[in-house]
Amino acid sequence: TIAELAAHEGIAPSYMTRLLRLTLLTPEIVRTILDGRQGAEITLARILEPFPIEWADQSFDAAVARNSRF
Repeated sequence: TIAELAAHEGIAPSYMTRLLRLTLLTPEIVRTILDGRQGAEITLARILEPFPIEWADQSFDAAVARNSRF
């Protein structure tokens, strides 16, 4: 369970939930982050905020343009 994973890692279940949501990011966004090309405006705190689950709605450019989450 999420609670068990969180306990094993020594973090809060709510934080584990936010980390697990990162698995829903588009491959393009993951590749951009891993390559270090995401830009200074995309911080860990920002990426852990709620974001659209549908890949078609996820975009760094759109998020920066509307000054909100991607």
